[in-house]
Amino acid sequence: MRALLDTHAFLWWITNDPRLSKKVREIISDGENELFLSVVSGWEMAIKAGLERLQLPSNLEHFILEQMALNAIESLPVQMSHALHVYKLPAHHRDPFDRMLIAQAQLQNLPILTVDPQIARYSVKVIW
Repeated sequence: MRALLDTHAFLWWITNDPRLSKKVREIISDGENELFLSVVSGWEMAIKAGLERLQLPSNLEHFILEQMALNAIESLPVQMSHALHVYKLPAHHRDPFDRMLIAQAQLQNLPILTVDPQIARYSVKVIW
């Protein structure tokens, strides 16, 4: 299985947060799955850490890249096609980070591992 992690799913996994669903925990822990974290999630974490709305145990860049490597999570870059696809999305969700994840998931044919009910309103497979 190939899947895109929403930012909170990634953070909840690496911090062993009990809010992460059992199903998502199983998907992430299965080494046969190909998991992706969008560059957009990195941008979101950097902004929130800079605003002191996200506390992480060490240097943000080192910590996130180390966790991605330890957990075999690949980076998903933002392509121009992803950015332009956002224009076609209905305005169900206002969060620009989530809208980009939706566009990436649609164009890359990836389910999103997310608890966010607004994302499920789009034409994208949500797993939680």
